[in-house]
Amino acid sequence: MSGERHTTRTRLVHAGSDPRTQRGYPNPPVHRASTVLYRDTAEMAVSQADPLKREMPVYGRFGTPTSMAFEAAVAELEGGHGGVATCSGLAAISTAVLSFVRAGDHVLVTDSAYLPTRRFCDSLSALGVETEYYPPGIGADIAVLVRPTTRLVYLESPGSTTFEVQDVPAITAACRARGVTTLVDNTWATPVYHRPLELGADVVLHSATKYLTGHADSILGVAVCTTAAYPAVRATAMRLGQCAGADDVYAALRGLRTLDVRLERHQAQALELARWAGKQPGVAAVLSPALPEDPGHDLWRRDFTGASGLFGLELDPRYGQEEADALADRLTLFGLGHSYGGYESLVVPCEPTRHRLPGTWRGRGPLLRVHVGFEDVEDLKRDLADGLRALPPLPGPA
Repeated sequence: MSGERHTTRTRLVHAGSDPRTQRGYPNPPVHRASTVLYRDTAEMAVSQADPLKREMPVYGRFGTPTSMAFEAAVAELEGGHGGVATCSGLAAISTAVLSFVRAGDHVLVTDSAYLPTRRFCDSLSALGVETEYYPPGIGADIAVLVRPTTRLVYLESPGSTTFEVQDVPAITAACRARGVTTLVDNTWATPVYHRPLELGADVVLHSATKYLTGHADSILGVAVCTTAAYPAVRATAMRLGQCAGADDVYAALRGLRTLDVRLERHQAQALELARWAGKQPGVAAVLSPALPEDPGHDLWRRDFTGASGLFGLELDPRYGQEEADALADRLTLFGLGHSYGGYESLVVPCEPTRHRLPGTWRGRGPLLRVHVGFEDVEDLKRDLADGLRALPPLPGPA
């Protein structure tokens, strides 16, 4: 289905599906395939000459009709030229980064990035690539850090665990003026609530494991690229042997159809719980750009149309990690587990000071990352209140 004339809600229902080529069925079928049989040697020669031309299947690792449907759907939703599906979100990130850097290059990465992203970028030193971290609030001043050898700037907005919103248009404009490629992790907001390509980014990344699939039962990633960036990312994925499992892709395609409905529920419940939590004894701050008191709220209102179910909970600085762990251990509805985006509520203790640059994270108390699922929000409040009662009484003013 084409159509910028259609809303995102409508495109979620139809993107990546053509019942006329699917024997009338609304859902693209699951193609589990490795070998592709050609009609003759002439057709085989054409496909081998340029495997980036994907009018015809080449080999299962290079894509099947199922993975192509998913890539096309996410690309349409993000407003991109093409998508590249990978076996995980981190695989999408590493594939995209490796598509643009070489030995001797310099890359700039937001200090608020997802920790596995940070670890991967740190490992680039073994390839002769220098990674430098920048404060997420830098905006157009990113230009000061750009060197002649800078090839790539990596953004994540809001930041992982601490939820700083970046000025994506200002950063991408500064980078474009200097010929620097920009990558943006859009997992938190999804294309329903944020479209970084429209704000100047070259590549948008998703851990499709999270909201795109939405049921905590698959591992998948996808990179969506502009016309200029797509060939490099596709070629790198092919060289690395990157591919996505047929069943995971199918689960993500099915998840896309209800993405906006699920996000509406995640957002409503998360905002209600966040507002309530901010008033509870022992809580110093709630980290969510959707809240008016959040430092990133104005940028969020300008560049986003909604919020997901993920936010941070900062406890009073007189508590330590031991108290935060005790709170998490007492919860019964909030599962103690990594990832997010599924129907279930989750909580994870975080310690950003262990890896952040000095001064870029100004929080003082222990931090919990909270994902709000589809349980009744009043039950979630009672569960969190029970966990907060595990905290010892405070001795007086901080």
